[in-house]
Amino acid sequence: MITVSLKNQKIGNEVHIAGSGEEAMDFLYRRGKYNHETSRPDLILLDLNMPGMGGKEFLRQIKEDEKMRMIPVVILTSSDSDEDILDTYNLHACGYIKKPVKLEDFKRVVKEINEYWFVICRPPPREG
Repeated sequence: MITVSLKNQKIGNEVHIAGSGEEAMDFLYRRGKYNHETSRPDLILLDLNMPGMGGKEFLRQIKEDEKMRMIPVVILTSSDSDEDILDTYNLHACGYIKKPVKLEDFKRVVKEINEYWFVICRPPPREG
């Protein structure tokens, strides 16, 4: 759904989608099939409900890493739990968005995330 929404909004940012927390870690640390990647992402949209390593553990690990902690992480998940919201903000998430169910609402949210993080806000400079 996110890939379709990004294409429909004509968002020009390069998008990488990881199927699990472990795959996302491989991408960030340039391991395995991702060893050719040249830079870190400008923003991570994180679902808490991932196979294998959960979203909170993924967030905890990257925020503990001096080289990764500056990457803004926005939670985009189906959970509306106060506990999840508090936990992720305590782990230094930059935002928490409940994933809309309707495709049109999801497209709007993706557009607004893009506008905020890449038009209004200036993310930290990229490091190699």
